[in-house]
Formats: sequence, structure tokens, C-alpha cells
Amino acid sequence: MAEPVVSRKPPVVIAAFEGWNDAADAATGVVRHLADTYPTEPRYCLDSEDYYDFQATRPRVELADGEPRISWPSTDISLCHLPHRDALLIAGPEPNLRWRAYCSALVQAIRRVEPELVVILGAMLTDSPHSRPLPVNASSSHERLTSELGIAPSDYEGPTGVVGVLAEACDRGGLTCVTLWASVPHYVATPPNPKGQHALLSRMEQVLDASLGAGDLLSEAGKWVQAVDELS
Repeated sequence: MAEPVVSRKPPVVIAAFEGWNDAADAATGVVRHLADTYPTEPRYCLDSEDYYDFQATRPRVELADGEPRISWPSTDISLCHLPHRDALLIAGPEPNLRWRAYCSALVQAIRRVEPELVVILGAMLTDSPHSRPLPVNASSSHERLTSELGIAPSDYEGPTGVVGVLAEACDRGGLTCVTLWASVPHYVATPPNPKGQHALLSRMEQVLDASLGAGDLLSEAGKWVQAVDELS
């Protein structure tokens, strides 16, 4: 008997950036989790020479088959095969240079896959207690999306990172975009933070109306809470 055909939904884009936008690596941890959970194919990366100050974001020496080699900071773009749709995963350090050109290059790459939605993940240090569910705030300028998700208009004014700049570039490029920010306890800022990752993943499941496979994140989040309790 032939196996049933599973219809594939339009692709989505999921992006996260190391640094200021990524408290305790909670946002980039979600992208890594998806890449580790589902078949994922590297597609290409943005040229690091154009966007990084190597004195601020330094290359690393790594051993490959016992031989040292230089690993340069880069923004990696991969195609992840989720159960019912594909996701273009974007991850890398927040750039040091030419943010507008950087985001323009990313928007061009995103538009090639004609995504239904762009989801940009971030995590910030707040006074949220570790023992309670970590809040995840959503924002979008797309009227239909804000209505469907019950998102209140953002009234934030102040510094922003590449997450905010890319979201605006997506809006200008005609892409439907939502930004999800997890609140990470400021007194437990050392990565990893599986509870923050799980909170972001769960909110993204609501946005996409699909299960993304939490795997061990929930149990790891419980162990993380217990470890923080023991240190208190």
C-alpha cells in the first residue's frame, strides 16, 4: 500500500543572531535545536569580510583531523526539513559593520524561497524569575498577523540590535515578519538556558500552528531550574 502523501506548507524563515540579541544563547539555541533535530542542509553563508570587525568578533583556531585551522565568523543559511514544511535557518554573530547592507543581503536571500512568514528570535535579560514560565513577547507590523496572534502594538523606544533592523528590512521588502523575544533572568545569564529555548520554541509553535519537536528541552529546562534553585 502506498504511503499517504503529506502536503507541504509554504516555507518559513527562522533567524537568530549571537550577541546583544541573544541572552544566554536562548535564541540561537532554538535554531541549533531545529538543525540537530531535523535533516538540515547548509546552503551558503554571507562573506564575513564585509560585515565583521575581526578585532571585535574574532576568528577562532579549531582542530580539524589534528591540524589547526582558522574558523571565521559568518552568517550561515541552511535549509531545514520540518515535518510539514521547510524552514530556512539563518544564524550567526550580530554583524559589526554595514548593518543596512547586511540586512538587505539577507532579505534578498529570504525572498528567493518565497516564505509564508519570517520569524526572528531574540532573548533579553530581564527580572523574570527562573522558577516561573519565562515570558515571550511578540511584535509585528503586519495588521493581519497582529490580529490573528493577539499582538499589541509595540510602544518600545530605545536601542535596537540587528533583530530590529532586519525586521524593518523585511517589512520594507514586503515580507510578513514576526519577532519573538524571550525574557531571561538577569541573574542566570550564563548559557545554555534550555528554559528560554523551550519558551521560544513553544511560542513559535503557536505562531506556526505546528509541533516543532521539543525533544529533551523540557526535561533539560526542569534540570536547569533545579540547578538554579540549588545555587540560591
